[in-house]
Amino acid sequence: MKNNITWSYFPKTDPIPQELKEVIKIFEKNFKKIDTITAEEVIKDIIAKTGKERKKIKEALDSDGILEILAQDFLDANYKIETSKKKINKIRIPVLYGEKGSTSQAFEPDGWHEENKIVLEIERGRAYANNQFLKDIFEASVMVNIDYLVLAVSNLYKQSKDYEKIVSWLDTLYATNRIKLSLKGILLIGY
Repeated sequence: MKNNITWSYFPKTDPIPQELKEVIKIFEKNFKKIDTITAEEVIKDIIAKTGKERKKIKEALDSDGILEILAQDFLDANYKIETSKKKINKIRIPVLYGEKGSTSQAFEPDGWHEENKIVLEIERGRAYANNQFLKDIFEASVMVNIDYLVLAVSNLYKQSKDYEKIVSWLDTLYATNRIKLSLKGILLIGY
C-alpha cells in the first residue's frame, strides 16, 4: 500500500468536476500530517513497546483531528467547516421542512460548500467497520441542494484497508445501477 492520497470519483463514467479537484489538492498538501498508514505503524510500535491499549494512545488521529488539520485550507476555499461539537459550531443542512417552512429534519456534515453544492465527511475508525460510509452516502443523498459528497476515509485502520473496501462497495453500487442516488457524484479520498 502506497503512502499517499488515493482517490476515486463515482460514477466512473464521468470525469471529476473541477470544483472537486480543489479538495484533492487540500488533502495532498496536508498528507504528511494525516497519513494513516504511517500513523498505524507508529501506533503498532507503541503498543508493542509499551503494552498500552490503542484507545489510550493520543498519537492516533481521529476524524476530528483530521478535520482540524484541514480546516483552514477548506475555510480558505469557501467551505463552512464544523469547528467543534457545540451546537453553535455545527453545520445543519435541511432534509425536510415543516410548518411555516421551518426545518424539521437536518443533517450535520463536517463541511459544506454551499455554492458548489458539496458536502464533506471525514471518517477514521468507523468508516468501514461500522458502515458509517453508507450513512454518509444516505444523508448526503437526501440533503436539500447537494450535488456532491466528498467522503474521506483512512487508507489503513487497524490493519483494515478501509479505502480499498469502500471503493469495492461503490464500484458495485454504480455498476449494478439498482439503487439510484440523487447525487451527481461521490469523491472518495483515502488518506
